[in-house]
This record gives sequence, structure tokens and C-alpha cells, in this order.
Amino acid sequence: MTTQTSDLLAAAAPRTVDVVRGITDDQLDLPTPCRDYLVRDLLNHLFEVVVNFQGLAAKHSVEWAEKPDHLGDGWRDRFEVETDRLVAAWSDPSTLEGVSPGMGMPQAVVGGMALLDLTVHGWDLAVATGQSYQPAPEAVAELHGLVEQLAPTARKMGVFADPVPHPTPTDHPDLAHLLTQTGRTPTWPTPTP
Repeated sequence: MTTQTSDLLAAAAPRTVDVVRGITDDQLDLPTPCRDYLVRDLLNHLFEVVVNFQGLAAKHSVEWAEKPDHLGDGWRDRFEVETDRLVAAWSDPSTLEGVSPGMGMPQAVVGGMALLDLTVHGWDLAVATGQSYQPAPEAVAELHGLVEQLAPTARKMGVFADPVPHPTPTDHPDLAHLLTQTGRTPTWPTPTP
């Protein structure tokens, strides 16, 4: 990534933290744009990302198989604390050097994946719970190249769906393009005829 990863994470993180703080307990079972993920599932996934990518910044191996429930008492505050730790973990420029032992790809790409999850899942959670979401423009701009790089493998692995062929114009065309490349419909939920 051309800009320091921690700067981009610092720009993106508060926007997603605000969305998480705005989620009410009665919204945890709502559907999201991520097929097969309810709001609670996506929150637990995002917690896992925020925690595990701290370890990946330090070039440690991490465990993805465990699926703990992070939504106990004070989960909104804990999400903010862990997100701050994520930003701090990537603040040393040496975190971007070399190849990740845990992921087998360049560290700069791994840091970008954390940024991608914070940004796109921030949008997922916002639209699922009826909140507005203003992405960090510098993060969205940086993520276009990363998504293009990751897309073929991500689609084979089922992480991204096929791109949506005709993005619908929105107030945020850069975000809309990014979403369509990850297989999302920027106008989700799509009305049924």
C-alpha cells in the first residue's frame, strides 16, 4: 500500500466503530449483505479480524478456526479498544516488510486486508441496521487496487461473490465501485418485484 497502513486504518476505524456503537441488541438477528451472516455473525467475524490482524502485524501465526462469541457485556466498548490496538499494531513501518508467516502473502497486502474488512464490513453493518456510513475516502481509494489484486483468489475461495455488472449510481461512486467488485449491490437490500 502506498500510504502508511496505520494512517489508513486510523481514518477508517472510527467510522466503523461508530456503526458498531449504533447497533442495538434487537438488530443482532437482522440479515446483512454478506450471505449467510446475520448482524451478530458479522460482528463476531469483525471482532476476529480486528484481534487476529494485531497478531499478523507482529508476524505471528493466528488461529481462525475458533469462533468465539464476542458479544458479551460491553462488546461495543471492547470493539473500540481492539480496533485502537489494531491501528497501533500496524503503526511500525516494519510491519509492512516481508511475507506474513501466518498468511503466506506480503505483509503490506495483509495490512490492506484488515483495512478492507473494516471498510466494507462497516458498510455491511450500517446498511443492515439502517445507519448512514461515510467511508474514509483515502481508504476507499487505496482499496481499489488491493481488491483487483485479491479478487481472482477471493472469488475462487468464496470470499468475494462475482462482481455486480452495473453499479447503481450513489452518493459515493468510489465506494459503490469497491462494493460491486466484492460482489455487493450498493443499493442493498434490493427490492423484490
